Amino acid sequence: MERLMASIDSLPLFPLGLVLYPDEQLPLHIFEERYKDLTHYCLDHEVAFGIVLAEDGRIADVGTTARIERVVTEYDDGRMDIVVEGEERFRIVEVHDDKSYYTADVDLLREAEGDLDLDLKERVITQHMKLLELAGRTVRPDLYDDVAHLSFVLAQNAGLDPSQKQEVLRLSTESERIEYLIDHFESLIPRVEQTEDLRRRIRSNGHFKDFPPEEV
Repeated sequence: MERLMASIDSLPLFPLGLVLYPDEQLPLHIFEERYKDLTHYCLDHEVAFGIVLAEDGRIADVGTTARIERVVTEYDDGRMDIVVEGEERFRIVEVHDDKSYYTADVDLLREAEGDLDLDLKERVITQHMKLLELAGRTVRPDLYDDVAHLSFVLAQNAGLDPSQKQEVLRLSTESERIEYLIDHFESLIPRVEQTEDLRRRIRSNGHFKDFPPEEV
């Protein structure tokens, strides 16, 4: 069961159409005035901000704090390219709109201690490597070594849509997240294999006008 680690009052919020995981790096292009204000505030005060998934005009209740690792480019008009890194999961208690950007009172979340079952770990890594192979991606065994949360590493590149990524973020324990990903891979990989087999047969038989182009 997850436990509260601490609370933060008035955490600057950056709603986006994506999910950020702890230890994940994310490049951001800052161009809206309110998020220029947010970025300058965080740089000036050396504090993190919160990234939360925004869909259909609503923001998720669980997000991840993000710390600015570096400013890559500053433009004459105030726009910036920055790189942030995810730190801690949090749950929103109350949202405030008294600044140019949203802020929120949040509770940071910490998981209960516990070891991940080795059989589950090996199973999900094998599935993930298979999916990468099918997608034509480079398989790097060292990707899975010495990581704090394997589930968050896998979920960054697992064929999940934003809602599914959010579900992974909301799950309380590493075991729950790994089991979720195993179920997801068991459903996804056969469909990808079937599509790849169909594409190979189509290519060997010539071009069919009603066959959709390959997606990159």
